[in-house]
This record gives sequence, C-alpha cells and structure tokens, in this order.
Amino acid sequence: MRIGNGYDAHRLKEGCKLILGGVDIEFEKGLEGYSDADVLSHAIADALFGAASLGDIGKWFPDSDEKYKDISSMLLLKKVSNTLSEQGYQIENIDSVLVLEKPKIAPFTDKIKDNISQALGIEKDRVSVKATTTEGMGFEGKGEGISAYAVALLNEK
Repeated sequence: MRIGNGYDAHRLKEGCKLILGGVDIEFEKGLEGYSDADVLSHAIADALFGAASLGDIGKWFPDSDEKYKDISSMLLLKKVSNTLSEQGYQIENIDSVLVLEKPKIAPFTDKIKDNISQALGIEKDRVSVKATTTEGMGFEGKGEGISAYAVALLNEK
C-alpha cells in the first residue's frame, strides 16, 4: 500500500466560476486559476501522484501548456487515474476536506462524490468529501480563498 497527501488553494474572485469536485456552484465569487481552479480535484490529483511518487499536478499538467487553459479538472482526474493504472496502481480510497466559510457544501457533497468516483473509476463509497470552516481566521475565514486537503491510498495491482 502507498499513501499520499495533497493540498491546493485558490483565490476567490468576482466574475469567476466556483467549481468544486466538478460541480458548478452558484455563488457570488469563484476560484481564479489557469484551469477551472477546482481546488478539491487538484488536491486529490496531488495526493494520488504523491502516493505513486510521480511528482505533482504542475509537473503533469503545467500552466505553461496552453492545452490546460480552462480545462475541466474532472478530465485531469481521469488522466491521473489512467496514468496510475498504466504505472500498475489501483486507487483504494480518497479522503478529502474543503476549507471555506461560504457557501455551505453539504447540499453538493453527494454530486461531488459522484463526479470524483466516476472520474477516477472507483466506487462512490471509496470517496470521502468533507468541509470545514476556520471560524473567520486566515484567508479562507476572511472569504479571500478556498483550500482543500486530500489523502489517497493506492495498492499495486
């Protein structure tokens, strides 16, 4: 078994979409980034690459490559899953947490888990998505951005 962790953070900005786990969430601000800025998917990708000792999301999908501009992070997760499979790994489970004050994530958790499990080709019960606040502290608490943490467990096939 191999374990990896991932982290990502993006700034909230007016005029951008808020996409978390592939779900487009109606909110007054969205996340700014090169791709769709889906912090949750990016943290999961880094956890998976880390578990396989394959580097990070920036190595595989650099923001210097125009083909990744505005790309769906669900598509990136599918590519991560395919890469891991080619390297002889099977995804056992994902545990993740979003850190933000608003919006509330509970209404979207089920759809987020659906999207992630489909992108990775694993059962939905192998994906955990949670959310927490920082009670007004830090950039998340002040509504300046959103961060995400993820842990992934892999097995060799």
